[in-house]
Amino acid sequence: MSDILKSVHNTAQGLRKSGVIDKTTMRKFDALCLTSVYDFSSERVRNLRLKYNLSQPVFARYLNVSDKLVKKWEQGESAPRGPALKMLIIAEKKGLEVIA
Repeated sequence: MSDILKSVHNTAQGLRKSGVIDKTTMRKFDALCLTSVYDFSSERVRNLRLKYNLSQPVFARYLNVSDKLVKKWEQGESAPRGPALKMLIIAEKKGLEVIA
């Protein structure tokens, strides 16, 4: 989350506590702060893994998936989805240590 978005979100939380912002509006602010999910290509998976100089089995452990699944992602036989997709996106944006 950017510093500006953090500031806006903190302000909104304060306004919510004060009763100025209703629950529905606060939910909209909360939703803005979530990491967006998008497709993660096989090349992108491989590049992320290689960026950290990891083997497929070790990279798989970071994501709590099997090394066979990482291999399928990298070969384009399957695409990341669900929690693993979200973790890949977060790791790409903020670093692998964030999900370690």
